[in-house]
Amino acid sequence: KFCCTSVLSSRKWILSKMNVFQRDLNIQTPGRGFVDVTGFIEKLLIESKVAVGLCHIFCMHTSASLTITENADPNVHVDLLHFMKELVPDGSPAYTHRSEGDDDLPAHVRSVLTDSSLTVPITNERLNLGRWQGIYLLEHRYQPHSRDICVTITGKDQDGARSLRK
Repeated sequence: KFCCTSVLSSRKWILSKMNVFQRDLNIQTPGRGFVDVTGFIEKLLIESKVAVGLCHIFCMHTSASLTITENADPNVHVDLLHFMKELVPDGSPAYTHRSEGDDDLPAHVRSVLTDSSLTVPITNERLNLGRWQGIYLLEHRYQPHSRDICVTITGKDQDGARSLRK
């Protein structure tokens, strides 16, 4: 245990043992596109019993990535895929890395331009996402792939969250 004083207030927060929960998810993708993984992560959050904390999601691949984006209108995903295709075209003669196909280097570039990891706050036992936000695995390759995501949830359970303030 240790004690610290908040810069924004005079309250003291006593930080005791934090819960840490970690699971790997394997997601089968249909090929290039968005795969909504929000529901999978919400199930892990329930299993973790964390009420307040952080959820860290890490994609263990270099040709797929993670993003938080619109979850209501699928045309947003169509437009984002079109934007990425325009920004990083497949099969450009400027690319030298072609050993795995015309979509491989563009997949790496798209992955670099997006995120390999995300952190989402947990509030009241829920992911604290906006109304129209979802967590997506973004497959950058043409073909279906098996993708691994590591989800780490840290924080306090309901009892610990209530007793956090002294």
